[in-house]
Amino acid sequence: MSLFSKLFGGSDKSVQEEPVKHEGYLIYPEPIAEGGQHRIAARIEKEIDGEPKSHRLIRADTLSDATAAADASVAKAKQLIEEQGDRLFE
Repeated sequence: MSLFSKLFGGSDKSVQEEPVKHEGYLIYPEPIAEGGQHRIAARIEKEIDGEPKSHRLIRADTLSDATAAADASVAKAKQLIEEQGDRLFE
């Protein structure tokens, strides 16, 4: 079990795990169940020069609904991609 899973209770497996494609990136919404709430979190992936890269996004924001948290996770990941681009992986 990862450190984040131990700290935050693991990702919510009731939420769709299919990636969302955005500007060449794959976004995997992975809200973290925590005390009846769901913390906004996502994994952002992209292949650069044949090498897979990954970035874990975890926000302080929580929502009571897992689906709403997954949607917000995707929205925050898209915003981060648009602001940072490939610098996410540095």
